[in-house]
Amino acid sequence: MATEGQTAGEYIQHHLHNLQVCRVEDHWVWNHCEGNFWTLNADSMFFSLLLGILFLFSFRQIAKKANSGVPSRFQAMVEVLVEFVDGSVKDTFHGSSKLIAPLGLTIFVWVFLMNLMDLIPVDWLPGIAQLIGVPYLKVVPTTDINITFAMSISVFVLIVYYSIKIKGVKGFTKELTLQPFNHWAAIPFNLILEGISLIAKPISLSLRLFGNLYAGELIFILIAMLGIYQLPLHFMWAVFHILIIVLQAFIFMMLTIVYLSLAHEEH
Repeated sequence: MATEGQTAGEYIQHHLHNLQVCRVEDHWVWNHCEGNFWTLNADSMFFSLLLGILFLFSFRQIAKKANSGVPSRFQAMVEVLVEFVDGSVKDTFHGSSKLIAPLGLTIFVWVFLMNLMDLIPVDWLPGIAQLIGVPYLKVVPTTDINITFAMSISVFVLIVYYSIKIKGVKGFTKELTLQPFNHWAAIPFNLILEGISLIAKPISLSLRLFGNLYAGELIFILIAMLGIYQLPLHFMWAVFHILIIVLQAFIFMMLTIVYLSLAHEEH
């Protein structure tokens, strides 16, 4: 809840402010980074890496201990998840690549874990951080547009890579310049249309995930301002928000698979 003497606007701004580090005159400083291009959101990077390592470690441990007998609950959950992602890839991806299924699984679980941080009450971790001298702390990486754009740009690089690998530089160039109108006079118009379509893929991926999670986090912050009356509303919104958390992870995974499937198709 808001601390004494803090206005509603200050409370919201505080919770939406990242813990930042930037380079100023050959040395690194914490916060006071407004207007500095070389600024890192340290909290977003920390929680992203922490959750990624947690995902890799836990799945590796399950893979090492997996047996054909009676599985543990966690092993059964992982097996169901792997089969679900594998089925989604087989239904959507029509090329041949050993990367797509592991990539889809990684995206789904990693994005889900980052989204899941949104269910932690907004004052808990920032409150603990303030007790140890950390002034700001945002714990949901997917509410940081830098994180969602970084992930979508990685997907964009894969799209371009596989497009060139499967179709060749000539085929990829033809796809950009001779579609939808197969005539040399329409090349500038085609290039604009196809270029916008290509660039729109990573932008839509990142903004969709960021927008939904940012809005959800903002609602949690507004609910927290109610003080002792927040618990019923927090619970009801958290139950509904679970659907958003899972759905956004699924959408990011499926769109990635669809885009890479299109990159593998020769027109």
